[in-house]
Amino acid sequence: MQAEIITIGDEILIGQIVDSNSAFIAKQLNKIGVSVYQITSVQDDRTHILKAFAEAESNADIVIVTGGLGPTKDDITKKTIADYFDDILKEDISVRKNIEHLWEVFVKRPVMQVNLDQALVPTKASVLMNKYGSAPGMWLEKNDTVFISLPGVPYEMEALIKDEVVPKLRSKFKFPYIQHKTFLTYGLGESSLAERIETFEDELPEFIKLAYLPSLGRVRLRLSAKGNDQSVIETEMKKQIQLLLPQIEDIFAGFEEDLSIEAVIGKYLTEQQKTVATAESCTGGLLAERFTTNAGASAYFKGSIVSYTKEIKVNVLKVSEAIIEKHSVVSGEIAEAMAKNVLQLFDTDFAMATTGNAGPTKDDTAEDLGIVYIAIATKNGVYSEKFSFGNHRVKVINKAANKAFEMLQKEILKK
Repeated sequence: MQAEIITIGDEILIGQIVDSNSAFIAKQLNKIGVSVYQITSVQDDRTHILKAFAEAESNADIVIVTGGLGPTKDDITKKTIADYFDDILKEDISVRKNIEHLWEVFVKRPVMQVNLDQALVPTKASVLMNKYGSAPGMWLEKNDTVFISLPGVPYEMEALIKDEVVPKLRSKFKFPYIQHKTFLTYGLGESSLAERIETFEDELPEFIKLAYLPSLGRVRLRLSAKGNDQSVIETEMKKQIQLLLPQIEDIFAGFEEDLSIEAVIGKYLTEQQKTVATAESCTGGLLAERFTTNAGASAYFKGSIVSYTKEIKVNVLKVSEAIIEKHSVVSGEIAEAMAKNVLQLFDTDFAMATTGNAGPTKDDTAEDLGIVYIAIATKNGVYSEKFSFGNHRVKVINKAANKAFEMLQKEILKK
């Protein structure tokens, strides 16, 4: 079964926003056994949209459309869908009540007519109720192709996919059973890793595929199995996991389980009832941001100090000026002092600290561009490591964050 994703909006085509919606939808469809045939982005133009709809209908069993459902004049998707299905728009009472509820409880201002007009939907559509916004999702069918239109706001779209679209697709179609297992590895590049496990990959059963998903400083290995017999897939996947683990045990940092490494760490910390804090210089708050992106982070993440300047390191983190004068702000000694002091300040079980030269200039340190020191502190001690992450600022910052999480995870797993 194949799907096509169509994103509508000039803002995507001019690079004003990144199309993260398609990536999310494709991932959710893949989980239930739907292959994405094509992803298309089109302008807010009726003729262009209609052409994309017709082409998608000939290509796919399922067409998911996002964007163009807002209250402004340039949001024309709903009217165009009505035209494509030779239909008219009519107010849906349940959608109107939902809009009035959202405005009464959350917006706390009189609802305007332009917002109430969001309750106008094609008469042939089944409404997918949007609990977080005024634009409803819509489900229509034509010539054995399902068309699903969703708002472009990411959190609204994601909730509709999970709560409405996927369950409805599962009830309508019979999908194959799919199982994924993703291994987190650190410290070995993609080509070297591929060479190491070449024989394992060559001997995989035909219905199990291995994918390499490299990013800065790490490679994820994803085993994916697909078939109609769930018991066969689960048995064979368990076998292949046990065959792969011994070959990567020195670089293996855990299973992703569809979670980021910081979410995995959060799960460990929650289970152990432990806490963590961060002291950041060159990463500029990225560690804290990645922790707090995950719901429930307050259970284990106490806070962060972004000590981007020497003054903050000294006055807030209480790092000794003498140590700074002797070793400079980019050094293992400073990283360790930052980690120890933030551990004490926030009274946590673990602490992470970063300091380095992200570039493009070297400022007042003798260290080369790309040099980063990362420290991990616990109540039993502190240690730091030195890394060289290249000369591209964004790359240095992100590799430093990835490495810091890797080091913290290994420290947690020692306990």
